[in-house]
Amino acid sequence: MKKPFYVTTPIYYVNAAPHLGTLYSTVIADVTARYQQLHNKEVFFVTGTDEHGQKIADVAKAAQKKPQEFVDSMIEPFKKTWNNFGIDYSHFMRTTDPIHKKLVQETIKTLFDQGDIYKANYEGLYCTPCESFITPSDQTEETTCPIHKKPLDKVSEESYFFRLSSYQDQLLDFYTEHPHFITPKERYAEVISFVKGGLKDLSISRTTVSWGIPFPDDKAHTTYVWIDALMNYISALHYAPGNHDWWPAQVHIMAKDIVRFHAVYWPALLMALKKPLPQKLVVHGYLLMDDQKMSKSLGNSLNPETLAKTYGAESIRYYLMKQIPFQHDGHCSTEDLTAIINADLSNNVGNLLQRTLTLTKNKKLPKLIPPHTWEVPAARLHMKAQETISSYIDSMNHYQFHKALHSVMTFVSETNAYLHGQEPWKLKSDQAELANEVLSATLHALDCIGFLLTPFLPEKMKLLRSTLRKEDSVQTEEDQFFAIRNRPWNFTFNPELLPKPLFPRIEVEKKETAVKKQENKKDNLITIDTFAQVKIAVGTITNCIPVANSTKLLQLTVDLGQFGIRTILSGVAQSYSPESLIEKQGLFIVNLPKRKMAGIASEGMMLFSTTEEGKLTAATVAEKVGNGTLVG
Repeated sequence: MKKPFYVTTPIYYVNAAPHLGTLYSTVIADVTARYQQLHNKEVFFVTGTDEHGQKIADVAKAAQKKPQEFVDSMIEPFKKTWNNFGIDYSHFMRTTDPIHKKLVQETIKTLFDQGDIYKANYEGLYCTPCESFITPSDQTEETTCPIHKKPLDKVSEESYFFRLSSYQDQLLDFYTEHPHFITPKERYAEVISFVKGGLKDLSISRTTVSWGIPFPDDKAHTTYVWIDALMNYISALHYAPGNHDWWPAQVHIMAKDIVRFHAVYWPALLMALKKPLPQKLVVHGYLLMDDQKMSKSLGNSLNPETLAKTYGAESIRYYLMKQIPFQHDGHCSTEDLTAIINADLSNNVGNLLQRTLTLTKNKKLPKLIPPHTWEVPAARLHMKAQETISSYIDSMNHYQFHKALHSVMTFVSETNAYLHGQEPWKLKSDQAELANEVLSATLHALDCIGFLLTPFLPEKMKLLRSTLRKEDSVQTEEDQFFAIRNRPWNFTFNPELLPKPLFPRIEVEKKETAVKKQENKKDNLITIDTFAQVKIAVGTITNCIPVANSTKLLQLTVDLGQFGIRTILSGVAQSYSPESLIEKQGLFIVNLPKRKMAGIASEGMMLFSTTEEGKLTAATVAEKVGNGTLVG
């Protein structure tokens, strides 16, 4: 029997259609679900909508609709967007579902009967966009929400309270016993610090809000929307297949602004109910626009449907997973989106596929049969494929999606370099056996690339692998990663050309900008303010390969810590071999605009000095320091 894997997104407020930030959380969950399916897990993947609370009531009133009518009208936009972006969820949970309402009321009654809930008066501040009570430590200004930058409401009302303070020590013991409960560790430290600061009992009902689940046995009160929302993770299991005990969830995925609800309030509730706690919380950073969190309330969000018309839905999935370092906030821009899609997908993956398929046709090799023994370059390529799979699995198991994709793209570049180095287009008709081997090895590599990119680009990679027409590719009931990593390259391919590019280049209209040139001063002095604009960070080169068709350029993969893993081109091939740079720490300028060289986007610059003999020497630090450390 397959092992179960239960993964959830947050449930999203329906005050507006989904934006790029909500899509980001949902794509992470979908990629996770698809990855686990390739490991032969049975996955139950839940997303949905949070449909109660004052914020929803206010938006419904503005739309001149009753709350239920309004929330019903918002479900289709969510489902349509998730469908367009290939979100293959198992169940879409709504908090207005009668099964959910019944569970919430039964849970509250259980907690009340066992003494975990009591009635008292609440007085304090409340943020309606957050649907959250604000503690003094949360405030940046006395009456302003730190996230939404909007005035807080002063609230004074009768309320039911959950005895959260009673579970403080139990929570701290749990955190100690489960040090990997929250990823990344920075969020874990914040949660522990908050709990150690002392927990107060949690208000779980409102008398001034009518749109919500009625509090059991007290019609004057409505259940606090967050208690309502968190319980969806349990109520959704009513719709799960009956062949597994699905609780606890293997992973809850969320943005960092709601980690406290999931890491403190939710575990405490589960402890009170004597239920197991979820195995892991995966907490991502914000998508930023103009250095602020992207959100519907702030009005700075991007519409994913609009972007998909220009860039393609799956390409946006790839961009979000590749460009945004998971544990940090990430800046989004259409310029970066265009550069990443063109460099990685169009130039790298797409061109490799098209060039290989064209060569098989031109060489009149409709059927490519693997040789009994591979030549050394092909055997090395196979070894690199196995190393890539191992690195990919390790990164994916730690939810380091950008690292997994960097390892795949490095292998794509290595495959391109192999094909270029073997030059099959120069082989004569009497060298058909060698041409067959080179193209067969390249097709095996492409099949591996297509497999690894499947969780991120499911339909595109299905098309890529189908056009290779690999024989003996019947799926077996086993971990597919084990199969593809350990099976020899012994497949036969009958490839056929695609009628159009797999990833068409994105062409954007260039706007001419007036650039004022300043005259250089004779002494070439700059001000300290000018120098301060340059960000120089320490990074470690994790991989280095030659750039095809260039005698000068090397393509570096650099771990820059807080600045992510980047591809940086450096014209030092005359002074350094690729192998000599791997694992070397260097200094890199990290705030330069992307620059394309040899068809590859370079995301920074490595610093070197020049000796009297004209040899380049890498600038570095005297002692090894953490990647991403700024210099200056």
